[in-house]
Amino acid sequence: MGKLEGKVAVITGGATGIGRAAAKRFVEEGAFVFIYGRRQDVLDATVAELGPTARAVQGSVSDEADLDRLYAAVKAERGSVDIVFANAGPGSPLALGQITAEHVDETFDTEVKGTIFTVQKALPLMGKGGSIILTGSSAGTTGAPAFSAYSASKAAVRNLARTWAEDLKGTDIRVNVLSPGATATELAKEALGEEGQKAFAAMTPLQRMADPTEIGAVAAFLASSDSSFMTASEVAVDGGLAQL
Repeated sequence: MGKLEGKVAVITGGATGIGRAAAKRFVEEGAFVFIYGRRQDVLDATVAELGPTARAVQGSVSDEADLDRLYAAVKAERGSVDIVFANAGPGSPLALGQITAEHVDETFDTEVKGTIFTVQKALPLMGKGGSIILTGSSAGTTGAPAFSAYSASKAAVRNLARTWAEDLKGTDIRVNVLSPGATATELAKEALGEEGQKAFAAMTPLQRMADPTEIGAVAAFLASSDSSFMTASEVAVDGGLAQL
């Protein structure tokens, strides 16, 4: 029996990268998974890969009406949710001196507002023993050149977990942050190119970028009862990048 047998999970940003790797691991561990993202064709391809215990809902985490549709679909088919992995939120670079209001709004709408409402709208469907996982980043601790808005938004996500652990006292719902370092997702490969990937690998004590499956494995740990005495914690899965 898998560690997530009988559990229902929602994963935002679930069609690619870390989200897809986590969805695959959750399914392997016995969970029924709803993946959520913006591109219907990519969602459909991922669900076909994941199999009969996966569903896809298209939408944006920055749109409350879309999130309402997501949780309406979860309620209609499964009735409740045990695991929420608020993972959506790719970052884009703009160096100080080039930052625009639109860039800041877009970043915080996805990373902060999107995380807040992904979680808040799930709460009516969550019961005791639920697990909330927020995707942070090593950049939220160290900062990252040209990633002012993204780094600040991930520092905010880290604080959301601390605050929500207080707000959720008495519910037996846990909330933790999973903070990857440089990870070889499709988006990262496209954005960084070969030279950029080599540079990030060189900055990391393990001298490589993470594979998304390595992040997905830790998400499964935080989703399961193996982490039952953890809340308000941050788990760094960054090859040592933000630790030294």
